[in-house]
Amino acid sequence: MTDLVLRPLADAFMQVGVYVAVMVAFFGWLRWRYGDGVTSALTRRPRLGPLVGALLGVTPGCGGAIILMPLYARGRVSFGTVVGALVATMGDSSWVVLAWNPLFALQLHVLLFVVGLVTGYVVDALGIDPARTARPAGWGTGVVARSGTGVAAGSARVPQPASPACCGPTRAAGRGGPAGTAAAADLHWGALLPRVPASTAFWGLTTPAFAVSVPVVFQLVDPTALTRTLGGLDPYLALGVLGTLTAALIFAAGRGRLADETLETAQPRSVGATLRHSAHEASFVTVWVAVAYLGWQLVTGVTGFDGSQLALAGLAGVLVGALVGLIPGCAVQIVFTGLYTSGGLPLPTLVANAISQDGDALIPLAALRRRSAVTATVITTVPALAVGAALLVLL
Repeated sequence: MTDLVLRPLADAFMQVGVYVAVMVAFFGWLRWRYGDGVTSALTRRPRLGPLVGALLGVTPGCGGAIILMPLYARGRVSFGTVVGALVATMGDSSWVVLAWNPLFALQLHVLLFVVGLVTGYVVDALGIDPARTARPAGWGTGVVARSGTGVAAGSARVPQPASPACCGPTRAAGRGGPAGTAAAADLHWGALLPRVPASTAFWGLTTPAFAVSVPVVFQLVDPTALTRTLGGLDPYLALGVLGTLTAALIFAAGRGRLADETLETAQPRSVGATLRHSAHEASFVTVWVAVAYLGWQLVTGVTGFDGSQLALAGLAGVLVGALVGLIPGCAVQIVFTGLYTSGGLPLPTLVANAISQDGDALIPLAALRRRSAVTATVITTVPALAVGAALLVLL
């Protein structure tokens, strides 16, 4: 029971969840502190669009890429900027490889950045922009601007779109606006812990779990010696299982949509909001990693299947990885990446999936410019197949 169920649950939190929480909080703080400066510089220097798009996209999570979507819809950045960001992003599955192997994650993200950069400039050089014909003359230049009742001439700047319009009906119904975000952030644990918000409980577990995980995961201490010191209690297993269960409660309370980022969470307005969102996103990732770990352990433990029998190698694997990347959102991609860290996928298949997937950023783009979203997600499969096939030859 312990090795089959409890250990995978603990590993999901101790090997991934705690590091995801810390890194999401760090990058959220960076977005809170510097996000406006990055986007302002981007609109002032449009030729740097694909470069900045790839830089924003390659940052872990979806927030960097999401920032670009309303800018593109208003004609402030090019379609190549958007494509570059979507190619470079791994969405929330970035956290899985970062927690598993930081050096490998760095190498993978450098590759994603380069591919995103090249793809973005190629798209702009070819003049591809499905939304061009939908924009009136002078759009995004200060000559034409949208107002609440229509189109007004002579405006100095284009107002920001309202959050529900940007991010679609699922955002408005879930945590698409400030009210939804606050409601999700202040979820309580009912009668069991009536005064403890779920995000506070999550960080209360994450702090000691991080202190235990670092020496255990990096083999700085002997886990059995640590267990003997605590009188037979395994802190890694106990904190890990509790952490995953806490993440599951947060995940369930948010109906599985807690990691979907919006303009508000992509550019948080306070450190407190950043910490609350970090707990929710880390919980989302932890739950899906736990699904991957637990599923893989059950399959290998019951059937003896260890991944070597998978028909996901070779060109077929690259094709499958690229096609899985077409699925919007991060949940499936997290599970797919978790299979790689468990030894179930070859590297070319992972790379094809990483390039093809668009994370949560595709969803607000689809709400703003549906045709552009479809074109972008199709375009991202081209470099995914090319790079995946190249790795097959090189490796």
